[in-house]
Amino acid sequence: QVQLQESGGGLVQAGGSLRLSCAVSGRTLSTYAIGWFRQAPGKEREFVSVISWSGGSIRYLDSVKGRFTISRDNAKSMVYLQMKSLSADDTASYYCAADPTNRAPLGQFHREWSYKYWGQGTQVTVSS
Repeated sequence: QVQLQESGGGLVQAGGSLRLSCAVSGRTLSTYAIGWFRQAPGKEREFVSVISWSGGSIRYLDSVKGRFTISRDNAKSMVYLQMKSLSADDTASYYCAADPTNRAPLGQFHREWSYKYWGQGTQVTVSS
């Protein structure tokens, strides 16, 4: 069984930055693709970013390109989402998810069903 735990959310002013962390336990992280999704109140959960096990394949939601950076440290079983130039539109609960097949980054990376394990989420609130 794989467990994912997000952290790093909080309240930030528009234009500010936050770094989200996803701690993976229960299995070796190094073979998993890890994605980030978010869900704003009243909206469906949407894909934000994904990184392959090697870090060689990365995808982003168009609206976060140039502002968000995904990275991973397999030795520490951690995945990060650095977010800058935040706006009220980025307010949401952010979830990390694991794809044991590592196919998501080159396939249906934006689909929730591409990921098998999910964390509980961390809230990001951007005040304008």
